[in-house]
Amino acid sequence: MGLYVMLTKISPYAVKNLEKLKEIEQEAERLIEENCPGVRWIMNLVVFGPYDYLDIFEASSDEEAAKVAMIIRSFGHATTETWPAIKWSEFKDLLGKIKV
Repeated sequence: MGLYVMLTKISPYAVKNLEKLKEIEQEAERLIEENCPGVRWIMNLVVFGPYDYLDIFEASSDEEAAKVAMIIRSFGHATTETWPAIKWSEFKDLLGKIKV
């Protein structure tokens, strides 16, 4: 399973009703569960900066991670950036295998 970080920015014009935002979240969750069975959510955070949300999840492939991003974008209210990530402990192991 690959690890992914997704940053999401909500359009200020797209969601003017907080209840609508909750509905979008529930529908996105349903669609991801239905279309991306290999995805496991690790953490969802609200962040204060250029993005509104930071999600960390595992996916069975880059293609499945891309499906997650496209589902989020399909509502027309957000842009996303999705990055593959490596746990620090795994990165240290990888460094130990490099011969210099």
